[in-house]
Amino acid sequence: MCRWIAYRGETIPLEHYVTSPAHSLIEQSIRALESTAATNGDGFGLGWYGAHPEPGLYREVRPAWSDENLRYLCRHIRSHLFFAHVRAATATPTTRANCHPFVCGRWMFMHNGYVGNWARVRRKVESLIPDEQYGSRVGTTDSEAVFLAILGAGADRDPIAATMRTLTTLTEIGRQHKDPLRFTSALTDGKNLYAFRYSANDSANTLYYRTAGEDLLLASEPLDNKREEWTAVPPNHMLVALAGKPMEIRPIELAVRIAAE
Repeated sequence: MCRWIAYRGETIPLEHYVTSPAHSLIEQSIRALESTAATNGDGFGLGWYGAHPEPGLYREVRPAWSDENLRYLCRHIRSHLFFAHVRAATATPTTRANCHPFVCGRWMFMHNGYVGNWARVRRKVESLIPDEQYGSRVGTTDSEAVFLAILGAGADRDPIAATMRTLTTLTEIGRQHKDPLRFTSALTDGKNLYAFRYSANDSANTLYYRTAGEDLLLASEPLDNKREEWTAVPPNHMLVALAGKPMEIRPIELAVRIAAE
């Protein structure tokens, strides 16, 4: 499975968390400690917000450890909200369009997990994407399809409710054949940050967070050996960090399970 980090807080260079720590995201691309795939070398991506409403985006199909541009970019790009992701592909090709994060307008999304038996359920999942969003469907991953389905379910009005509706439908799609679903993801509109750790018929992929004042850092696994400073997001819970409000951990288990039973 993939590894990712998300940050919101004071404006800092991306290198603070992508390249510099002892167990940085680049290190995790070579040697992940809490992933089903120890190596995450099927491409990587950066997404960050700056002077424009829509995020900047850099994605590459080479492994993160072998891209000579990545360290320079992370040293010079500064942002108050950014995503970074290293990919371990499951059932789709290694192409730039399939690398995370994914962007549509002001929204950005990345994912660690999978929709089980993607070849069989792909058509059903893609049917959740309205025509207005389908033009942004440029890759073939389950992750991008789920992102656009969430946007189509009303993310502009209520991103949490839109995500819950989409997860409910995905859970129902997988019920007949007990297909696994892993959904550890991050979603943002450039101001508010949402993270979800959910699974059905499987175990949820790991997710941790750390706070320091107004700064919030999310990671698939801790970036250093100070594990006492990191808190695990419980399975079937979400982290909600609304601009100007305290961060919250909310359960999502019942919101999905009731609809799925």
